[in-house]
Amino acid sequence: MKSTQPLILIVDDDPGILKVLSLRLNASGYRIDTASSGMEALQRIRAEKPDLVLSDLRMDGMDGMALFEAIQADYPALPVVIVTAHGSIPDAVAATQQGVFGFLTKPIEKDQLLSTIQSALDSVHSQSDNWRKAIVTQSPLMNERLNQAERVAKSNVSVLITGPSGSGKELMARAIHNASNRSNATFIAINCGALPEQLLESELFGHAKGAFTGAVNHHEGLFQAAQGGTLFLDEIGDMPASLQVKLLRAIQERTIRPVGSTRSVEVDVRIISATHRNLELAMEDGEFREDLYYRLNVVNLDLPPLRDRPEDIPLLARFFVEKSAERHNPKVKGISPGALNVLAQAAWPGNVRQLENVVEQTVALSSAPIISEGLVNQAIANQDRVIPSFNEARASFEKSYLTKVMHITGGNVTQAAKIAQRNRTDFYKLLNKHDLEASQFKSGARKSAAPQQKTG
Repeated sequence: MKSTQPLILIVDDDPGILKVLSLRLNASGYRIDTASSGMEALQRIRAEKPDLVLSDLRMDGMDGMALFEAIQADYPALPVVIVTAHGSIPDAVAATQQGVFGFLTKPIEKDQLLSTIQSALDSVHSQSDNWRKAIVTQSPLMNERLNQAERVAKSNVSVLITGPSGSGKELMARAIHNASNRSNATFIAINCGALPEQLLESELFGHAKGAFTGAVNHHEGLFQAAQGGTLFLDEIGDMPASLQVKLLRAIQERTIRPVGSTRSVEVDVRIISATHRNLELAMEDGEFREDLYYRLNVVNLDLPPLRDRPEDIPLLARFFVEKSAERHNPKVKGISPGALNVLAQAAWPGNVRQLENVVEQTVALSSAPIISEGLVNQAIANQDRVIPSFNEARASFEKSYLTKVMHITGGNVTQAAKIAQRNRTDFYKLLNKHDLEASQFKSGARKSAAPQQKTG
């Protein structure tokens, strides 16, 4: 079980300083890890994931600020406190402006050291990871995307989220909003492919009273409703061409004009869009405006399909079991290891959304507290497995290897057996096992054989 005591990584190229600070902080209840260089510190961070880094500023090779920049790139939420004997007000100001949490000078006063560390840890806990809690993952691929999302969230640039249907694009959009300075304002999502053109235009930009038949009242659109917040345009690739022009103008000028109105309205909205389509191909086909594409695609986050993050399948399955049990079948308490193995081998063309639907089905149908392997097999009977069994993988390799060796030797079994370092009898058995014959690989095997006439 992981200790609840915070882990502090101390980085200094002076062994004496490392020892003193380690003893002092360990005596104050912290767990300690140490590194004697910036490069070693990055290795320790990847291995141990500390709660705080306390680094000397002046070090050979990578100094404290270079280390901070490297940490900021991959672990933006990890607080860094810089320590130096060469501290000055300009150094402190420059460091804190770049995001360093604190700046301490040697000799370090114990109370100031402990106070700074506690403040940094409290700051992290207050921010926490609530912004991303809806995204259940342990995948390095997804965590990389989440790190990118956190970095871009604080800016106001437009983000285009791409990836196959069901991969979690709206969840990622909400996470970006939650991590942004707009998190206290509204997040509004709309599917651009779900509404007819006239209704979509009215929903986005609003309409004036009497603008069209049925417009009996003035209506504020989603741009105005999301004022100060985030507007998520899902399936942006399905937006009609005429509305693409109006959306481009709204992004460029930060104003909208409701349908039937002569008055423009200023808007302050952060645009996040998403699509499962290839917009570059859509541009080539004249279905999507190039200028709008580059306005939306300032930063691109491409979400991987579930088949590329198989380590998440058991984690997600357990999460969905708990979630579904609360709603549909409270007596269900878990899922069997065999059932998890079946889920882990499925192809999941519908990605996370499909996995959730399958788990929800098994929870609803389960008469036992633990979801069985048989119930899962029944739910995914028509799906292909993306990960073969060990025996299937070995058989596939064997056949591929034998085919290659036999091609190399032109069907000569003796030479092929020598290459494979097997005796001829065993090699023949392997060929028979995989329905391979030596004659298939001889030079004339593929040529049609004409009847031969005897001469003389």
